Amino acid sequence: MARPVVGIIGNSYLINDQYPVHAGGQMNSDAVAAVSRCMPLIVPSDPRHVSVAELVETCDGFLFTGGRPNVHPEEYGEVETLAHGAFDRARDAIALPLIRALVERGQPFLGICRGFQEVNVAMGGTLYPEIRDLPGRMNHRMPPDGTLEEKFELRHDITFTEGGVFHEVMGARVVRTNTLHGQGINRPGARVVIDGLAEDGTPEAIYVRDAPGFTLAVQWHPEWDAANDPVSRPLFERFGEAARDWATRRAAPSLQAV
Repeated sequence: MARPVVGIIGNSYLINDQYPVHAGGQMNSDAVAAVSRCMPLIVPSDPRHVSVAELVETCDGFLFTGGRPNVHPEEYGEVETLAHGAFDRARDAIALPLIRALVERGQPFLGICRGFQEVNVAMGGTLYPEIRDLPGRMNHRMPPDGTLEEKFELRHDITFTEGGVFHEVMGARVVRTNTLHGQGINRPGARVVIDGLAEDGTPEAIYVRDAPGFTLAVQWHPEWDAANDPVSRPLFERFGEAARDWATRRAAPSLQAV
């Protein structure tokens, strides 16, 4: 059987400050291919090129990646400020309705960093523009200097809900992760369950309550060293299982017709 197809939601960039591209980090493709055992497919996240209806019929699962641009605050009813940073309105226009469609269809997705924030906003939640400005919160941003190994270094613990979804997936209630984000959840969206918290109370793991499929999202970056990291590997493995299950069920009617 062919590998399930995982659409990796890409970001818009300029190469050499002038050549526009749609791209996704190689770490995401590596994790999907090597750990989830699915075929990664970069999605140009722009409604001029793709539609939600086409995407859900083309891919078996979706990875909503991190990225420098943030979800525009208008998407959760707030006014843009300098603290909200850069934006990618084309990605907003694809990612948010796509997440809502996947939730209702039961089609699997995994959200990472910006993807975690997109899940919350898609379900009606709001975001803080800058976590480090909140009283009692640590600086969750990526260090500005150092090697990739130093930037993706594990920096804080996350505690999952006793007996919750992430506790079951990880086989542990407390895990150590990296931290490379500036924004975070303010008000959780409808049906969004906060299932894991950083040491300072920042939400780091969520899923959608009563959704028929895999809807896990994390605020850290598990794509880093996913094949070897004891926290990343089970997350991508379980996501791959969900994508294979969807692909098998999708193929069942055509197989019965042969």
